[in-house]
Amino acid sequence: MPAHGLHSQLVALLPRLRRFALVLARNADAADDLVQAAVERALSRADQWEAGTRLDRWMCQITRTVWLNGRRAAVLRQTESIDDHEAHLAGVDGVRSMEAKLTMDEVRGRFAKLPHGQQQALLLVCVEGYTYTEAAALLGVPLGTVVSRLTCGRTTLMAEQLAVRPDNIAYLRRKES
Repeated sequence: MPAHGLHSQLVALLPRLRRFALVLARNADAADDLVQAAVERALSRADQWEAGTRLDRWMCQITRTVWLNGRRAAVLRQTESIDDHEAHLAGVDGVRSMEAKLTMDEVRGRFAKLPHGQQQALLLVCVEGYTYTEAAALLGVPLGTVVSRLTCGRTTLMAEQLAVRPDNIAYLRRKES
């Protein structure tokens, strides 16, 4: 594939790669650095990508590999930090913007409490739309592990939602009667 075709496809993938990197790195600045390093690696190895294959899968694998290498190096240096990412939301009006921010903060807070493996599986399957099999390949784990992580993550998020919203529990009790 001509270099300009690969470049334009990479540019189109940047928002998805950044979301994936945010889940991996848990820090906006580190995620940006991770995406940059992954794109640099991809461009330097463009001859290894086969036209007709899924560029998004190839890029997610590169991003994950770069992240894993960075974590290993950080563990050796014992200097890894985890910061919360502040989402940038734009609203039509102040009320909608504030409601969206509060909802996003609530979702982000619950998501951040999940184990890292569950976060990765949920992001790939529920946000990015990968199949379970594709997510397993990207994460380098068996299919059953992805299914388990998704089930546990969804169950935890649902349990927290029900615990926080007593009106939901009352509604479910009425449905059972």
